[in-house]
Amino acid sequence: MRYALCEEGEVTPMEIYLMQHGPNLSKDEDPEEPLSPDGKRQVSKAARAIKKMGLKFDVIIASPKTRSQQTAALVAEAVGFPVESIVETEKVKAMTPAEETIAYLEQFDEKNSILIAGHLPSLAEVASALLTSGSKATIQFERGGIARIDVEKLPTFEGKLRWYLTPPQLELMAEGIELGA
Repeated sequence: MRYALCEEGEVTPMEIYLMQHGPNLSKDEDPEEPLSPDGKRQVSKAARAIKKMGLKFDVIIASPKTRSQQTAALVAEAVGFPVESIVETEKVKAMTPAEETIAYLEQFDEKNSILIAGHLPSLAEVASALLTSGSKATIQFERGGIARIDVEKLPTFEGKLRWYLTPPQLELMAEGIELGA
């Protein structure tokens, strides 16, 4: 349970950021399936947007997959998070059940801000599990997109989706173009 209180005496929510890795090379092109040149460009722009938003992370988590690690590293570098402190775990791989990922996150309960650079379908399943019980919430993740869900405790089904940004929106932010007039 989170005990950090904000000025009004309310529990400060944990901010969980879920980011799908950027576009990657196929297994035929490279068995490690790293980010493609376009994927590196896209994630770099997303990372610049994340920095412009003023986001900071207490923990950044990546899977053992190269594309996840590269995505996490690009964001870490942009926001000044030490790349060597990125946590690598199997618990954010594509087929990991949401319950296992959420149970893993419980060890970071005293942290305020966590970024997971992960994979589908697990990211969507984690989002759904944090937001609902007994039904499914669908968030259409795109490669290089990022969502923020606030939770007061883990596990929970009462998280709050604060926002989801697509790669084109992040690119506009990175380039300094106003999103709305």
